[in-house]
Amino acid sequence: MYKTGHYGAALLLYAPVGYLLLSVDPGLAVLGGVGAVAFSRVPDYDLKVPGISHRGVTHTLLFLVVATAALAGVSVAGAEQFGTDPLLTGGLGAVVGVVAIGSHLLADALTPSGVPLLWPASSRRFSVSLATASNPIANYGLLALGVGLTVALGYFAGQA
Repeated sequence: MYKTGHYGAALLLYAPVGYLLLSVDPGLAVLGGVGAVAFSRVPDYDLKVPGISHRGVTHTLLFLVVATAALAGVSVAGAEQFGTDPLLTGGLGAVVGVVAIGSHLLADALTPSGVPLLWPASSRRFSVSLATASNPIANYGLLALGVGLTVALGYFAGQA
């Protein structure tokens, strides 16, 4: 998928989490959503690193775990600087990592190229071959679904 598709996929996966967080701390809910969208394209930085193939190591569950742990660790370390609870801040960092990287992997699994989720244990690529990465209907469709669900759940959270 292209960036619009990845942004939409991140919103789609984050919307239910954001809905739950709105009742706890609206600021954290918004921060988490911004983080999920901002980090949703991290796996595609493999395009800018020589020697790393696109949709290789950065498109695996191993990368999801490592990136999530790193983001949670940085969040815990930064909690003191911002005067926030380290456990809550680290938890938000972990949720952002899982949603951002996980949504990227899921969106790319919609394409015929798929993703090598289980690397290094297996080189099998997982794909549902629904649409090509460049398909504008798929990319903007994901964006519309993500924005729509986010708006709808935000509305319902305000009604509760």
